[in-house]
Amino acid sequence: MPSNRRQLLKLSVGALLTTLSYNQLTEFTSSKESKVDVIIIGAGIAGLAAATELQQQGYKTLILEARDRLGGRIWTNSSLDQIPLDLGASWIHGTKGNPLSDLVKKFNLKTLPTNYASLSLYDSKGKSISEVKYKTMESRFEQVMSAVEKLGESPLNISLQAAIDKVTAKLQLSPSALTELNYFINSQIEHEFAADTASLPLQTWDEGKSQRGNDVVFPKGYSQIITNLGANLRIETNQIVSEIKYGATGVEVKTNQGVFLSDRLIITLPLGVLKSEAVKFMPPLPPQKLRAIKNLGVGVLNKLCLQFPEKFWDDEELLGYISAIKGEWAEFLNIDHYTKQPILMGFNAGSYGTQLEMRSDQEIVNSALVVLRKIYGNFPNPKGFLATRWRSDPFAKGSYSFNSPNAGDRQALAKPMSDRLFWAGEATSTDYPATVHGALISGRQAAKLITKL
Repeated sequence: MPSNRRQLLKLSVGALLTTLSYNQLTEFTSSKESKVDVIIIGAGIAGLAAATELQQQGYKTLILEARDRLGGRIWTNSSLDQIPLDLGASWIHGTKGNPLSDLVKKFNLKTLPTNYASLSLYDSKGKSISEVKYKTMESRFEQVMSAVEKLGESPLNISLQAAIDKVTAKLQLSPSALTELNYFINSQIEHEFAADTASLPLQTWDEGKSQRGNDVVFPKGYSQIITNLGANLRIETNQIVSEIKYGATGVEVKTNQGVFLSDRLIITLPLGVLKSEAVKFMPPLPPQKLRAIKNLGVGVLNKLCLQFPEKFWDDEELLGYISAIKGEWAEFLNIDHYTKQPILMGFNAGSYGTQLEMRSDQEIVNSALVVLRKIYGNFPNPKGFLATRWRSDPFAKGSYSFNSPNAGDRQALAKPMSDRLFWAGEATSTDYPATVHGALISGRQAAKLITKL
């Protein structure tokens, strides 16, 4: 969830058509009666945006969705006393010039800004960090990252963490200073990219663009956009795709419920699903596409929502915790600030977030309560909770993508194949990867490529 807390670098690309030779294409007989113009795999925002664009141009479309709901990694869950909680995407990152802002206005939706400076921060013993102490830690983090940025100007083929280690070794930081630094690294970088800094490449980790304006949340849930976008589209849920055949006469998509035919196909499958090879392509995907799928990373940002009988915590929008264990419950969002509901939403990213998925629900809840009780002492147990497991989700296999050492991999993933297969989703966006607006734009771009044929 890259936000305007960081300024990302610029990288613009264009999507070009790749032509396969005739003998590479699979031939099959299509049923003209059941054939649509375009099938879209996935009813996330990329798929919905693509279908909307095509339908407006008179194309007959069909969206096939594996889940029993729309939205994909946009998921508003209201199972806790009908309180809408976003377990996937939470924010519009930068409202100015953002196409999501146009949809907010069109559908008359309410949003509220997040002030990241509204933070209560505590150390590993539960002691409040003073403003003076915070400024010192923040300055040290900025000093380290400035030195890392200079290292990035050299042709070092190392991870971001390796570069950080080089810098901190020269500074000879104390163990407590390193722990404080790790809090900033985890909350400011690893939560943003859903990955450990050890997995992020030094040279390309933050390539992309940022939208200007506030980051905002939906007090009534992000899925309001999904519901409105999908209202007039033909969508079939519980359709798990297992095989895609494409050739000179069209496309054939096999699911657990049948076979569907179309002239063209837009694939918005999450990168994690593509990596899992759950979908077979006939003929196989070309080497450049396979390399892009392999090279790009898929991170994890898991959430835990804790519903309490009443609010006992600070009024600030964010609660921070400097754990001796890097990544352990570094950040909670105060849902009460936005909805007046006594709920805390905790975040865990990268390897720590992945490890938590292996624990039981109660173990996850208990680990969060241990941290909160260090800070606030005794308080009633939560009356309800929701815990995500995005890495284990068979239709996501992770939260969102992060960059590979090769800056061209996103271009390769987005590149259409012949005039049959088109690609969309946040992982295909070079400008705005790992964002909802990046996925939205990619879906519209794929649709426009088809309309220009």
